[in-house]
Amino acid sequence: MGYKLEGSLLEVCDCKVLCPCWIGEDADNGTCQGTVAHHYTSGRIDDVDVSGLTIVMLSFIPGNVLKGGWRVAMFVDERATEAQFQALLSVYKGERGGPVADLGKLIGEVVSVERAPIHFEVADGKGTLKVGSDIYADMEPFRGPTGEPTKLVESIFSTIPGSPAYVAKAGRYRAKNAKLGIDLDLAGHNAIQGHYSFQA
Repeated sequence: MGYKLEGSLLEVCDCKVLCPCWIGEDADNGTCQGTVAHHYTSGRIDDVDVSGLTIVMLSFIPGNVLKGGWRVAMFVDERATEAQFQALLSVYKGERGGPVADLGKLIGEVVSVERAPIHFEVADGKGTLKVGSDIYADMEPFRGPTGEPTKLVESIFSTIPGSPAYVAKAGRYRAKNAKLGIDLDLAGHNAIQGHYSFQA
């Protein structure tokens, strides 16, 4: 029993660019209101194939990102079957161990779990995320003198071992959730993109 999940992530929050959370420092505002989306280009949890699906967490982080206590609203791709839905939740609840369980240890409370239409796209370093009417973000990476996207490696948060993260700026970040007390409509704030391979 276990999982193997590979794909892309998009992350956006209300910090300025570049986000201090990436290196374990306190968020710009003292708290952080952020969204993390994992899209699976390929994935299997036990014998359940979750390829092509996306899971999103909208979070209110009360202090330093590494100290935990996050309050989270979770959104699961509405196309997921009941078996896929339950398998994904078991991973993100930490029941399957591995690197996703390490992320789950930072969560203090899950205020809601719901299905939602999720649009996730990464192309040529650009990214777009839309979760129903609750969340919208579009982002584009910073680029160096050669035109290649600016990369972040070996940071304590947001990067994944063996894979760089692409430092980006969100042209727009909109998020609203009454249970979390989040109501944002921002431009020019922090974003990041990356690729991952999680296995347990």
